[in-house]
Amino acid sequence: MRSNGPVMIALPPFRGLTRRLILVAGASFLLFFILGIVSPGLSGTVASLLVLRPELGPPLVWQVLTWPFIAEGLLGLLFALLSLWYFGSSLEEERGTRWFGELFFFTSIGGAVLAVILSLTLGRFVPIGGNGSYSSGLWPVVLALLLAFARLHPDESMTFNFIIRARAKYIAAIFLLVYLAVDIFTARRFDALNTICNGICAFLFLQIVPRRGLRHLASEGWFGMRNRYYRGRRRRSAKKFQVYMRKQGKEVNIDSSGRYVGLDDEDPTDRRRMN
Repeated sequence: MRSNGPVMIALPPFRGLTRRLILVAGASFLLFFILGIVSPGLSGTVASLLVLRPELGPPLVWQVLTWPFIAEGLLGLLFALLSLWYFGSSLEEERGTRWFGELFFFTSIGGAVLAVILSLTLGRFVPIGGNGSYSSGLWPVVLALLLAFARLHPDESMTFNFIIRARAKYIAAIFLLVYLAVDIFTARRFDALNTICNGICAFLFLQIVPRRGLRHLASEGWFGMRNRYYRGRRRRSAKKFQVYMRKQGKEVNIDSSGRYVGLDDEDPTDRRRMN
């Protein structure tokens, strides 16, 4: 894991999944901008069905996927896209497109689901959500990606947005605290909760998922479970065989893996013996 590296001044290459995500977000903003001119009422109705709203609950399950691509303003979108380009491309170049895609969608979908669950369960006691509460835009996910970058390269010196020059961990802390402070000051508590949940999911992804990604983790878990099942079956069969041979007046030796151990075997770990 790299802790120090070259100073990042120029923007990374504009390609891969990062480019596709930026183009989708830009096309979504342009579509809603045109729709808002043609039919403002329809634009607001469609947007309300695509942003993350906890009071709607499970019926609108697609919201956990669409909410990052519904922007509220042009200036916020531009800075969010610039940040996504900066940190997303860096992570994608370092870890690969598949790993970055799994991180992005695990963070956005997992964070949204966790935020909705917390809002519905704790909202009765803590004023988190409520009627009209929602979360949208790329900033919660971008901040989670920034935290992931700072987790991998905490002491890397960088110049962000051509203005801020500091270590990655300090930039991540400043941006996260400023964003949460603005959300709390403007009474957007659910958006602040969603941002925190996205950060938690990004942290869990880095802690649990190996470098090869979620697919590799799932396949390793499946094959490990299957191998444990067959080893258990072999041990049970070996015990039955041992009981049967004992009734015949013969004693056989079975190792912990369920393999037969002959009395004349010099190497008990030899796999060529009888199974």
